[in-house]
This record gives sequence, C-alpha cells and structure tokens, in this order.
Amino acid sequence: MNNEKMNQMIDEAYENYKTKTEIMMGHGFHGTLLSQEEFINKCKTDSEFSEMWGLKIEERELFMEERWKMADLTPNMTEFDYCNKLCDEHNVPTKLITITYNDIKTEIYE
Repeated sequence: MNNEKMNQMIDEAYENYKTKTEIMMGHGFHGTLLSQEEFINKCKTDSEFSEMWGLKIEERELFMEERWKMADLTPNMTEFDYCNKLCDEHNVPTKLITITYNDIKTEIYE
C-alpha cells in the first residue's frame, strides 16, 4: 500500500511539474522538460528544486539496531554477525525512503 501511495505522490508531483513547465515553454521559457526519472533524481539531490515542486524524497540506510528491532532480535555482544545474517536471509529492509508531497508524508522500507 505504501509503495502505491508513494508512486501516486510522485506521479502527481511530476504531472504538476510537467504541466507548469509546458505552459512556461509556451510563453517563451527555453528550458527542457525532465523525464520522470530525471525529475525524481533532481528532487533527491537539489533541495531548491525539490522545494519549488513540493516533493521531498529522502533515502537513508537503516542502522543495524533498526533492522534487529524489525526482526524482533535482541543480540548480545557475540551475536551481532549472526543477527545481521538472519536479517539478510529474511529480507529485513535495509533502507528507509521518506516521501513528502503537499505536506503528506509516507515512509517506505526497502
């Protein structure tokens, strides 16, 4: 469900960007229209651009402790490697993606 919501938010932001940019091009703006992939990457890396279009995309790697908590593991000092291996074997997410658009925030774990 969250992936669906994330895609919907990105699609809506991109359509807004595309519509407004095409209108500006019709009024003499000489820029180029970014593809959706380019738009997403620019929102991730350019905070000014991201703010202009209201789409904020943040990605970060999860800490070991966060993964262990998701897997309901509480390792002692000698079990760290074993717990990390268990998390990997059971596809416990390694990344958190936070998307904010129009003041609506959703989080996705990958």
